[in-house]
Amino acid sequence: MKTTKHGLSIGIERIDNKFYLSLKAVGKLTHADYEIITPLIDSALAQVTEPKVDVLIDGTELDGWELRAAWDDLKLGLKHNNEFNKIAIYGNKDWQAKTAKIGSWFISGEIKYFTNLTEAAEWLKN
Repeated sequence: MKTTKHGLSIGIERIDNKFYLSLKAVGKLTHADYEIITPLIDSALAQVTEPKVDVLIDGTELDGWELRAAWDDLKLGLKHNNEFNKIAIYGNKDWQAKTAKIGSWFISGEIKYFTNLTEAAEWLKN
């Protein structure tokens, strides 16, 4: 029997003296994942004292979303769209770059796609 890993890890990390929200997506995200993820992200964002949050998303192990989970992701982004300053998406798939461009239509902060983690972190730092 094959085990399929999927979900999202959430953390608060720091580059030098600047804090940011760290997300790592794995596998194909489901609606059930978002039922757990959404309150965690809501809670993590509520704890941030800065008026705008920087985010680093590691999508190198993300395979995509089920349709309902994609809708959940859009709703989550719309709910918090004014809370983001910069969102760096680190990935390794062409569709992720397109997703970043589409996401920029719904988020008030800047979104940029990177294929290099160091470059993504440097962009957030500046």
